[in-house]
Amino acid sequence: MTTQTIATLGLDEVLVAAETAFESWSAVPSAGRARHLEAMAAAMEVHADELIQLAIAETHLPFARLRGELTRTVFQLRFFAEELRGGRFVDARIDHSDPEWPMGAPRPDLRRMLLPLGPVLVFAASNFPFAFSVGGGDTASALAAGCPVIVKAHHGHPELSARTAAIFLDALEESGAPAGVLALIHGTETGIQALKDPRIQAGAFTGGIPGGRALFDIAQQRDVPIPFFAEMGSNNPVFVTPGAAAERPAALAEGYLAAVTGSAGQLCTKPGTLFVPAGSQILGHVRTAELPSATRLLTERIEAGYSREVAELADHRKVRILSGNIPSESAGPAPLILATDIAAVLENPDLFLAERFGPFSLVVEYEDMNQLLMVARRLDGQLTATVQATDQCDVHQLLRVLAGKAGRVLWNSWPTGVSVTHAQQHGGPYPASTAVQTTSVGTAAIQRFLRPVALQGFPDHLLPPELKDSNPFEVPRHLG
Repeated sequence: MTTQTIATLGLDEVLVAAETAFESWSAVPSAGRARHLEAMAAAMEVHADELIQLAIAETHLPFARLRGELTRTVFQLRFFAEELRGGRFVDARIDHSDPEWPMGAPRPDLRRMLLPLGPVLVFAASNFPFAFSVGGGDTASALAAGCPVIVKAHHGHPELSARTAAIFLDALEESGAPAGVLALIHGTETGIQALKDPRIQAGAFTGGIPGGRALFDIAQQRDVPIPFFAEMGSNNPVFVTPGAAAERPAALAEGYLAAVTGSAGQLCTKPGTLFVPAGSQILGHVRTAELPSATRLLTERIEAGYSREVAELADHRKVRILSGNIPSESAGPAPLILATDIAAVLENPDLFLAERFGPFSLVVEYEDMNQLLMVARRLDGQLTATVQATDQCDVHQLLRVLAGKAGRVLWNSWPTGVSVTHAQQHGGPYPASTAVQTTSVGTAAIQRFLRPVALQGFPDHLLPPELKDSNPFEVPRHLG
């Protein structure tokens, strides 16, 4: 069976192929897996123009945004290849035997490292047809870990998903990867069936809270529960101190509106709420700024949800329109900035601080910094929280509260740029994600698809290379 034929198999055949591939793929040395990831990256570059045109047709996203996202996806594959060659991800730890170990008994020879979990099911996202789809971060990190991947394509870009998968399958076959390492499936019910199958050992998802929570529950209710890493909802609040508001009101309004309306607000890190001092000039700059015109969103379902949710909030008695228009069927989904006061938010935080996907945000006026602390303590888990301040502003307490609420806390910047780095954290307390200890962006994402094993008392010739005394792969190790 060739790698390419996997794309046309039924679900059970795909699962059999993934299970079979696990033994050989997990045994491929890290440098070998790196070479296969680089082959995928190179193939995506070769077919970039074709893939971008498919993405434009299916997602309505503009060329520049998709070109940048494809570049990010290619970089991400190569970045994980670099991480594989470094060897740090196995977290190798060696404790040599010690007859004088002070706990009162001799210490045995113990050697610990991380091993791949098994086949992983990835649910692709709608809003990043490259970076969080077939060849996105979940796929790259799971493959890097040594796990075969089955991608459940998003219904918003099925043709793009199929073509991307075909390109990757050819690249994997040409580079000599085991058959069954990567496969693509379509359909919600097919995805659910796959998630319930005992051959799947972990799942990953990027999307909304209802879908992510439903899939998480399925993963936990299996006879043998499995980890399910869902990145879901976030309001991404931005807190502007009085000092910052007085120092740079025009720049803050400009940066805020760019972050809210970029990609038509269809980013999981879009600022959903901006807290500003009452009477700040920021409001005037927001009110008079020219907003982008109405545009098509990713899917009809997303468009309908956006129009319904913002219209409902606009009807609230304590809310006013600051800029933009309520979406209408004739005009399409248009940017909209509403405004209210902090008393209304504190009275009903579940309503005002909910995520609303699309080019919408809420400006909230506050009277004193203590009110910001009150709101911060009421927040659900967030992907990001941002403080816009000056060096003279005392925000230590606010930052401590926000660090307990968000996976990434920003200072004087905007949260919509999620750089792929070693130190990146894209996740957070529920409902931002279902696994607060993990990230879905950056090289630390590989840890989601690994598990620890300790080997005690083994002769050197039976140990994996990463734990041998000779350390032939030269991986970094903790020596006790």
